[in-house]
Amino acid sequence: MTTNTPKRYTVTAALPYANGPVHIGHLAGVYLPADIYVRYLRLQNRDVKFICGSDEHGVPITIRAKKEGITPQQAVDKYHELIKQSFADFNISFDIYDRTSSKIHHETASDFFLKLYNDGKFIEQTTQQYYDEKAQQFLADRYIVGTCPKCGNENAYGDQCESCGTSLNATDLINPKSTLSGEPPVLRETKHWYLPLNEYEAWLREWIVDGHKGDWKPNVYGQCKSWIDQGLQPRAVTRDLDWGVPVPVEGAEGKVLYVWFDAPIGYISATKALTPDWEKYWKDENTKLVHFIGKDNIVFHCIIFPSMLKAHGDYILPDNVPANEFLNLEGDKISTSRNWAVWLHEYLEDFKGKGDVLRYALCANAPETKDNDFTWKDYQARNNNELLAILGNFINRAVVLTQKYYNGAVPTRGELQQYDKEVLEVLAGMPMVIAAHLERYKFRDALSELMNLARLGNKYLADTEPWKLIKTDEERVKTIMNIALQISGSLAILMEPFLPDSANKLRAMLNMEAGMWANAGSDDLLKEGHVIGTPALLFEKIEDASVEAQVQKLLDTKKANEMANAVVEPAKENITFDEFSKMDIRIGTILAAEKVAKTKKLLKLTIDTGIDQRTVVSGIAEFFNPDEIVGQQVSILVNLAPRDIKGITSQGMILMAENADGSLAFVQPSKEVKPGGTVS
Repeated sequence: MTTNTPKRYTVTAALPYANGPVHIGHLAGVYLPADIYVRYLRLQNRDVKFICGSDEHGVPITIRAKKEGITPQQAVDKYHELIKQSFADFNISFDIYDRTSSKIHHETASDFFLKLYNDGKFIEQTTQQYYDEKAQQFLADRYIVGTCPKCGNENAYGDQCESCGTSLNATDLINPKSTLSGEPPVLRETKHWYLPLNEYEAWLREWIVDGHKGDWKPNVYGQCKSWIDQGLQPRAVTRDLDWGVPVPVEGAEGKVLYVWFDAPIGYISATKALTPDWEKYWKDENTKLVHFIGKDNIVFHCIIFPSMLKAHGDYILPDNVPANEFLNLEGDKISTSRNWAVWLHEYLEDFKGKGDVLRYALCANAPETKDNDFTWKDYQARNNNELLAILGNFINRAVVLTQKYYNGAVPTRGELQQYDKEVLEVLAGMPMVIAAHLERYKFRDALSELMNLARLGNKYLADTEPWKLIKTDEERVKTIMNIALQISGSLAILMEPFLPDSANKLRAMLNMEAGMWANAGSDDLLKEGHVIGTPALLFEKIEDASVEAQVQKLLDTKKANEMANAVVEPAKENITFDEFSKMDIRIGTILAAEKVAKTKKLLKLTIDTGIDQRTVVSGIAEFFNPDEIVGQQVSILVNLAPRDIKGITSQGMILMAENADGSLAFVQPSKEVKPGGTVS
């Protein structure tokens, strides 16, 4: 644990898989808090490198490539660029966004493996693993599906059942089959290298359980302690796959470095690509290493990667790993496979210029200690009731009144009243208060204090009412407006880590150069006589229609998922051709339609069957407007015995198709048919 201010910082954000876009769960869990922290450090004039890049190896990549009918390289090229651009558009300020398919990464990962290999840090084991004889390859966990032994889900993967969440081994599955060929796999012997984590158990207990208690977040510390208490086992660092970093030793043909071993080395290789001074950021004990990750990566970054670094011997260890919990979406778990997500690139397209609004909503509702839920209504309320009504309102008042009363020049402050002194005292202490939260990775609390400063400014203006006082005490108004502008100037600095676009707009309004954190809180940040710029709105109201469209998009996704996953009813018992031929199905045209009185589901239809015009009562009123179906053609069973329904004689039955969600659709010809045409 770092006790003194370090010379420099290495801050990493978990490498996202280049197998799909970035969504708000990724942002809230990892990238936004990391960016806030790094921006704060830079405002403190600290030496910091912010490192990230695409994780381009592993089974998820090959699965995505297979699904899209492209090569793994084409897949990672596509998604690497999409992710990189999305981060840039969202103002995530990486010093480098690299990729693990790069030459420098392959060399770095290979050298790291060889160092441990040559030092005898690995053990070799021959085990039995599933092999697809038809595809002629060993199967990674995600290429095997079968029945979960815990819940009976028939589509569980070889590493996890996504239905009940149970972690599995491929050999646990009942009736396993290969996703490549659909055939049952067989067990074959294969040799791999393992990192004996059990040999690092005592050291990990001392370093984490004893050394970081009360320092690391409870969720991180608790998960690590639980793993160590259960006893650690050797973990394979290689696997049978043709996509990844080749294992650089003889006898390892057809094997690559396991992605969990390869990926964190990507932090090191990216720093190498960034600067020739990379060793200062990875090997100097005066450097503070901080990993920002989601809770599903805690074990890798707190137990496995540190064990790798310890085994190597040349690298510093992480000082902190401030992992967040998960963010849910509208009450449901975010899922890439179900398309249940708010994708960053789509958000930035739908809400142009509102990146800061999403940053604010995600930080204010950050899942720092428990899983939280993102809703579009909360997003709208955060913008309209907080950013617009509090922060934006205060800035607008301060800037507009300064332009109106003093042609934009900061007025001279006169004698201070007690209220003024109290406000300036809070202002002076606010940078330290916010910094204390940021240093402890409590970004939600830090943002809350920033908004408290804006609330203070609003209250100060509301209490002093300079727009009224200007008529009777112009000198007093000068003091009030001077103080309001000092608060505004400090906000322009303090809000930069959270709302960088808005901070830039505010600095332009105040005609103010970018300041350092130490400048904030000053009572003369904007000097007397300094001329500010033109007023402009920091935030705009978000209308109901905008969020309703997003909610509808999710509802459409949910409906599509339900239909895709619906279980088709099994076929009924066989009938003979003679039985089928007794049914007389014709094409008819609806001539008239009306609701049946005192019913919710029934429509009375008049249908031209080509034979006659007859009445049919049908239970479709919940899905069709009578006026809109007149003129449509339908399939009608004309030789069904008449039946009395609600006092109406129904002569036949129209045929309907039922969707998985219960909605109905007409069974219609693909082109117009003369009424009376037979269906056979």
